[in-house]
Amino acid sequence: MDHSTIFNVLAYLGAAVVAVPLFRKLGLGAILGYLFAGAVIGPQGFQFIDHPESALHFAEFGVVMLLFLIGLELNPEKLWNMRVQIGLLGGGQLLISALIIAVSLVVGMQWGWHLAIITGLTLGLSSTAFAVQLMDEQGIMGTALGRKGFSILLLQDMAVIPLLLLVSAWAPTSIESTSGHALPWWSGLCAVIAVLLIGRFALGPILTLVARYGSKEVLTAGSLLIVLGTAVLMQYVNLSMGMGAFLAGIILANSSFRHQLEADIEPFKGLLLGLFFIAVGMSLDLQLLLKEPLVILGLALALMLAKATVIMLLTQLRACTWKEGFLLGLMLSQGGEFAFVVMTKAVGLSVIDQSLANYVVMVVGISMALTAPLVMLFKRFIHKPLPANTNYDTATGEEPEVVIAGFGRFGQIVGRILVANNIHFTALDKDPTHVDFVKQFGNKIFFGDAARMDLLRAAGIDHARVLIIAVDDMEDATRIAQQVRHEFPKLKIIARAHNRMHNYQLVAAGCNEIIRETFESSLHAARSTLVALGVNDGQAMFKVELFRMHDEELIQRAAKHRDDMPELLKIAQEGRKELERLFEQDRH
Repeated sequence: MDHSTIFNVLAYLGAAVVAVPLFRKLGLGAILGYLFAGAVIGPQGFQFIDHPESALHFAEFGVVMLLFLIGLELNPEKLWNMRVQIGLLGGGQLLISALIIAVSLVVGMQWGWHLAIITGLTLGLSSTAFAVQLMDEQGIMGTALGRKGFSILLLQDMAVIPLLLLVSAWAPTSIESTSGHALPWWSGLCAVIAVLLIGRFALGPILTLVARYGSKEVLTAGSLLIVLGTAVLMQYVNLSMGMGAFLAGIILANSSFRHQLEADIEPFKGLLLGLFFIAVGMSLDLQLLLKEPLVILGLALALMLAKATVIMLLTQLRACTWKEGFLLGLMLSQGGEFAFVVMTKAVGLSVIDQSLANYVVMVVGISMALTAPLVMLFKRFIHKPLPANTNYDTATGEEPEVVIAGFGRFGQIVGRILVANNIHFTALDKDPTHVDFVKQFGNKIFFGDAARMDLLRAAGIDHARVLIIAVDDMEDATRIAQQVRHEFPKLKIIARAHNRMHNYQLVAAGCNEIIRETFESSLHAARSTLVALGVNDGQAMFKVELFRMHDEELIQRAAKHRDDMPELLKIAQEGRKELERLFEQDRH
């Protein structure tokens, strides 16, 4: 590796580390931070990087991985439950916004219809990452209003692939013919069918085999192979790389490996997507902003007003007031990250001139910067915060209330009772053979190591109310409890202890409730024995409960000295004498 490459890597990392936290602290979001970092180190800034094009091509894999993760979220059941809101709000917003923008460009600026439609659809998209973060910060993500916003974003995410295909379809013939291999028209169809068949029938067994006989690193390599392999196959037949990754994601959305794949791909997606935005920032025409600041600002405000108004009108059809609808509209009024993707592809295929693309990209960037301040102003002067007794729903119905770490016999019994009471849960188990077997009986279980915090987050622990720790390995159980208690101080943790010493460790780790593996059955056996020996059933139950309370109190005391064996022996001796005194008092 030569010195220039090392210097470029240091420039990318240094700019991101400085700019992104700063912009997040200012409430402007990570995407603007990356764009600013790119502008600073690029050819029009301090010129640390002279040729951003090479980085842009490599960083497109970040977009590919983003589309794969979007596909993973789009399982058929979820789409069907949200079909009305997705179609009415999402479809209506994108089509109406795109039509308004396209007509304005054709009438006001004499653009051609093809170019105007592509630009209209591009600007009709919002930033999923930006909007979701903003809705979460404003406390509406888990409400009915938040679900409406999520439906709009979901439709927009699904519209990206058709939009990229539309850009390719409207590319000049000379560009299209030289952009790939001279393959027959049916090659693309065959590639799509091949991806669907392989994903449906082969990927599951292959991943099970890799998980059973490989290491964690090999499984991560397998995840990357799936994403990049389908992407390269689609590119080879002159289709979008993103389309291949998107298809692979949808196919695996109901797979047992969904959360494991998501956790493995997420870090690579984050780094490469950040590099993509830095590369876009390096390509920004800053002279345009300095030359025509009022024009860019005016276009950005016009875009935001149009999109916010459309969303406000559509949400009124779904029982929203105009203030609530306009607030949601403002949160989704910015241009999206896929505008950079679409414009980059459109320029590469000569669908749009670089100068016009610069206007579009700059308007999107400014709209992102304006979103958070405008939302704050609107809430302060027009739409006051909702009262605590709002009649919005408090949960989406999609996120689990309970996460079960380990789905052996203990975890399965808990899960069966939860299912019988219509309580939504997600279970994780790291034995692929066990996962496949349990799934045959209709249990909702995913492959994954629950000792990994990223997998627990992917399983929905951020929204869960209870964590059940039922893994077989004692060290894993203790580590899970420690990590989760550190990250989620208010989450209720119920854990299974394998023995008394393990119980001490779980108490110290912060578990709220601990069930010893053989304790309850032993108490039941003791009670039955007392009754068989002639003790009254009520008296037998009282004696057993007395022992239970005494033993639990003893464990709490002993847990503080779990590493001090002499002290543990002393506590045990004192406890035995105290228990004898309790039973002696009961006889009188």
